[in-house]
Amino acid sequence: MTVFTATERRSHLLSAVSHGGAYDVKNLTSTIELAASASGTTINFGYIPSNARLLNTSRLYNDDLSNAASPTLDIGLAAVDGNLENSDDPDAIGNGFSLSAAGSDNPIISDPVNIGLPAWDLVLSETSDPGGVLMVYGSVKDAATAILGTITAEIYYVVD
Repeated sequence: MTVFTATERRSHLLSAVSHGGAYDVKNLTSTIELAASASGTTINFGYIPSNARLLNTSRLYNDDLSNAASPTLDIGLAAVDGNLENSDDPDAIGNGFSLSAAGSDNPIISDPVNIGLPAWDLVLSETSDPGGVLMVYGSVKDAATAILGTITAEIYYVVD
């Protein structure tokens, strides 16, 4: 029988988990009522520590925001106080979420290989933790939204 060992994504410095210590799950939940908006509109969902390890329980919920076109939403990370080396990454967390399907409920991390990585490592240009916080933001892409609707980002994470 072949045995494969999965990669554990947590700091090797923390050998014990305790109440109030590292690995308590934290949450950023943001909701917006988005009116009709042009492609390229940006939504600031909030801030997470640069070393936050995003969990697979993070979700994106939305109403149908279009009656004709097919707008999508990318979820990215942006610098706060210039802490990223090069530039913001508009689809660091996830991309291509349809805003034209009623009652959408999707995992916010598009690529399963990114689950458990620190937020800074999801930003294409980064090679080390810049420290501080990063802004989680959404970008409306591909078409304008035409209908008022709700978008909720629910991000669960742990911090080393």
